[in-house]
Amino acid sequence: MPATIEHIEFHGQPALRLRTRAGAVAVVSLQGAQVLSWSPPGGGDRLYLSPAAVFDGRTPIRGGIPVCFPQFADLGKLPAHGFARTARWSVVTERTGDDFALLTLGLSDDDATRAAWPHAFRAELGILIEDSRLDLELEIENTGAQALEFTAALHTYLGVREVEESRLEGLHGFEYRDKAAGNTIRRDSGDVVLIEGETDRVYHGVTRPLLLREYDRSLGINADGFPDVVVWNPWVERSAAIPDLPDDGFRRMLCVEAAAAREPVRLPAGETWWGRQTLVAL
Repeated sequence: MPATIEHIEFHGQPALRLRTRAGAVAVVSLQGAQVLSWSPPGGGDRLYLSPAAVFDGRTPIRGGIPVCFPQFADLGKLPAHGFARTARWSVVTERTGDDFALLTLGLSDDDATRAAWPHAFRAELGILIEDSRLDLELEIENTGAQALEFTAALHTYLGVREVEESRLEGLHGFEYRDKAAGNTIRRDSGDVVLIEGETDRVYHGVTRPLLLREYDRSLGINADGFPDVVVWNPWVERSAAIPDLPDDGFRRMLCVEAAAAREPVRLPAGETWWGRQTLVAL
């Protein structure tokens, strides 16, 4: 059976299901161009979607891979993580082959976005599933007459069997801003990152691939164009305080995000920026 892209409803909201001949499956919501689920061939879902997530077409969906744009977190005057994750994106292209499915979704400025952020832009997110790989590429074009600045991230919620038993490799030696410790600047000196409490770090200038190990499976994580990596887990108290996350939800998730957060991207008029994150199930 060749690869397919099917228009579906997911919890009552419009979405698309991508499927390859080998059995990889992804579900993408038109709200936020958000990948909600990704299962490589023969494996379970490698993303975490909160069972308490809200699907009303307006509220940010907790889990999967939200697109943060034109602001990451609270680094600006906009609501946290910007407006792209709640906006309705449109289908630009759908392509399938014998062993891949590719979907491109687009978002442009309108009256609502310009009222919040007075810039003209065109955003596209390409989503590719192939073999045991998920590729996401975010492209931002400045379609206005003046330069603009933004921060952004692919806020990837990875599904884990037990976060305390997970080990994230590849961040040794990199400097990070530790929000959970009053935004102090530190340097990672361990061979692996272990989650043993609330974790909210932005690693700067990460130049090598990462590897998430847990029990009998691993996940390769690579980014291009995004200079930073965010590692986030709310732990016990924060998890209990988040209404659309179960009290024990922190145990089943670890966010490892490709980001441009430390320094805003400055994009001249007519220019284009792109960033990519690739996940490979091992």
